[in-house]
Amino acid sequence: MMCFAALPTLAQTTTKPVNVVYILADDLGYGDLGCYGQKLIETPNIDRMAANGMLFTQHYAGCTVSAPSRCSLMTGLHTGHTQVRGNFEIDPEGQAPLDAGTYTLGKMFKAGGYVTGIFGKWGLGYPESVSTPNKMGFDEFYGYNCQRKAHSFYPEYLWRNNEKEYLAGNADLGRQTYSADLIHNEALKFIRANKQKPFFAMLTYTLPHAEINLPHDSVYDKYASRFEDTPYVQMSSGDYFSSERPRASFAAMVERLDRYVGEVIEELKKQGLDGNTLVILTSDNGPHREGGADPDFFQSSGPLRGTKRDMYEGGIRVPMIVYYPSWIKAGVKTDFPCAFWDVMPTFAELLHIKLPVATDGISFLPTLKGKGKQKRHDYFYWEFHEEGGKIAVRMGDWKGIKLDYGQHPEAPILLFDLSKDIHEDNNIASKHPGVVKRMEAIIQSKRTESELYKFGRK
Repeated sequence: MMCFAALPTLAQTTTKPVNVVYILADDLGYGDLGCYGQKLIETPNIDRMAANGMLFTQHYAGCTVSAPSRCSLMTGLHTGHTQVRGNFEIDPEGQAPLDAGTYTLGKMFKAGGYVTGIFGKWGLGYPESVSTPNKMGFDEFYGYNCQRKAHSFYPEYLWRNNEKEYLAGNADLGRQTYSADLIHNEALKFIRANKQKPFFAMLTYTLPHAEINLPHDSVYDKYASRFEDTPYVQMSSGDYFSSERPRASFAAMVERLDRYVGEVIEELKKQGLDGNTLVILTSDNGPHREGGADPDFFQSSGPLRGTKRDMYEGGIRVPMIVYYPSWIKAGVKTDFPCAFWDVMPTFAELLHIKLPVATDGISFLPTLKGKGKQKRHDYFYWEFHEEGGKIAVRMGDWKGIKLDYGQHPEAPILLFDLSKDIHEDNNIASKHPGVVKRMEAIIQSKRTESELYKFGRK
């Protein structure tokens, strides 16, 4: 249970560097946590974190699926500029890599004198490519190199840096060793091992992504007796593993994530680090419908429309909670809009680092500290290279969406006023041609072409 080239270099600073723990859940919806309105799943540790920290109501993922969203986070760019703009798969294992010289969060923290580690899912390269975690600025990596392999919580192996580590009892579908617990334990070890050094720990947990399975412990048993359920049956070798009680399993997966978060903060407290460690919890995109998941039953999108792969708010607006009592008063809630590409500039300001690359982001450190002038975005931009191609733009409270952009780039923008229509039900484009024209100009001028990710690619 939870209680509660760098300028200047560490040698030049007079205050102790702030540790950073960035927890990235996988497919956790805006409405999946109690502090965001969830009624059926218990998340006491995360709710306590929010009660003692800052809860963001308008935080956005980099994209509506995993790889491009994580690329946006790692590079400080929106998906009109990122190298990775879709889940481009590499056989037999991995995804499209970043270029060798890419400046990442890991490289930035190392430039600031931090020990860096990532524990969970990578999804931004393939084994032995130029874009493995160790080559992208992380001293330690444990988990899945390939996000496709992460569709099983009982894999034959995980990667420890650049070496495969085979898991006892998981060969030939033995399904004895649960990967999420191993990954979490490695994250705790990293915190303990580096308690005397400034560290950056990215905990890219795979919960609650499908497959919808986990060990049948007391938490699972609690939900198994709570919900009526229909088994999910694997239809082919390419589908997720069968789930006897997918509703119960999903709820227990979210609560297991909650337990992990509580144990991380408890470990920080035990090591005397809780007063000097900034902890962030968020998600890579909206909730999924795969492997028997039922986001409608749990109202996983909260008051928002859509889920993963949608450009409606439910696909891209995600929970974010920041815990750091040294700056943040208990129970703060903010409607300041920000996105994954703002994370790099925020951490750069925290580390007093002048970024050597351009980003699309702005620092939201003034919001976290509750002082100083907070800049705001003129616009937010997303593009998604599946399901015909989709684009979204937000300007103030105006939200525009283009569908089937690959085949019909001239297709009209759907326009919504989020201040009055959070569920994006009423397309009012015909009433505001000037707003639509400005959004069209953003689409034409605020993105670059990509040879790998072209709209309309089959």
